[in-house]
Amino acid sequence: MKVIKNKSKDRDKIDELLTRGVDRIYPSKEKLEEVLRSGKKLKLYQGFDPTGDKLHLGHMVGLRKLAEWQELGHQVIFLIGDYTATIGDPSGKLSSRKMLTHEETLANAKNYKEQASKILKFDGDNGAEVLFNGDWLGKLSAVEFLRIAGNLTYSQVIERDMFQERLKQGQDIYTNEFLYPVMQAYDSVAMNVDLEVGGKDQMFNMMMGRKLMRNMLKKEKFVMTTKLLEDKHGVKIGKTEGNAIALDDKPEDLFGKIMAFPDEIVAQCFESLTTIPLEEIPTKDPFLNKKQLAFEIVKDLNDEKKAKEAQQVWEETFQKKEIPSEMEEIKAEAGDILSEVLVKNKVLASKGEWRRLVLGRGVHDLEKNTDITDQNTKITENLTLKIGKRKFIRIIKK
Repeated sequence: MKVIKNKSKDRDKIDELLTRGVDRIYPSKEKLEEVLRSGKKLKLYQGFDPTGDKLHLGHMVGLRKLAEWQELGHQVIFLIGDYTATIGDPSGKLSSRKMLTHEETLANAKNYKEQASKILKFDGDNGAEVLFNGDWLGKLSAVEFLRIAGNLTYSQVIERDMFQERLKQGQDIYTNEFLYPVMQAYDSVAMNVDLEVGGKDQMFNMMMGRKLMRNMLKKEKFVMTTKLLEDKHGVKIGKTEGNAIALDDKPEDLFGKIMAFPDEIVAQCFESLTTIPLEEIPTKDPFLNKKQLAFEIVKDLNDEKKAKEAQQVWEETFQKKEIPSEMEEIKAEAGDILSEVLVKNKVLASKGEWRRLVLGRGVHDLEKNTDITDQNTKITENLTLKIGKRKFIRIIKK
């Protein structure tokens, strides 16, 4: 009876593995489910390019899914794209990324394992394996790379949406960006995996890997894409979007930043970032839902004691000041003068009004819990401001 019960639990976990936070599965959910029901254990991975030194909540979506696979006994690889990060993934980008040196990407990745260990298990039985794609990509000769690239066609790569959009806008597509999907695709071949996990914005690159494995290894690779955390403007929460929340942020900062989330993203965050059963995800009170979400995430990334302390700090600092969960959002470029942005968007009538407010300590940075005292303050990060007694504004850095 005990064995049957465990099998039943595993079946339920398989259902959740294939649906929770999942966007699509290639070639199909049914084929992958058939393999999993057979009891076969798979070798799978997700790649993380260290273009910055912090893993953020966007990464946590994939880490959660990897942890689910790991819990069911599958072999998980946490791949650090130290080599691909020197190029920069063009996915979703309408302009080229800044190229990094290999030394810079290795420095960025220095604490990735420690940060990922908040969700993924690296020690003990069935611990996740950490690999660096520079170990194989960095050893390829020019001839070897060209032979690999010869398995994919120009028409297959140029068809991706952002390349077509750039061509329409008359923007350049650099050769290194064009070849990025080939390099990422070869990761699957080099590790000889059965499945790759990644955000749905990575679908093109992952499908290139599927084609390359079919051509080079005569093997079918499964691809699982996860849903993205996107705000109401369709902008994903990620480090290149200027609204990232790092996994190792201080608990009180993490709690406060999650409380600043727009209401419409909360349900998706519960699904993708927590382990709360789907049928128990709260839906009634947006404010209380968000507070529970913040508590759960802080608890999972730290511990329950720190989550309680973070909630207490937030309530004492912010809730008693009656800060609304919803407020006007304004997008601005990095380097813009804050006063000019506020006047332009009719938040303030004039720069004179701005000067009077600043001199009277009437502009408060709610993220840092400090007054803005510099009349020439420039926008370098996202800001949540209380202006005067009743006006609340969120500035989103593009």
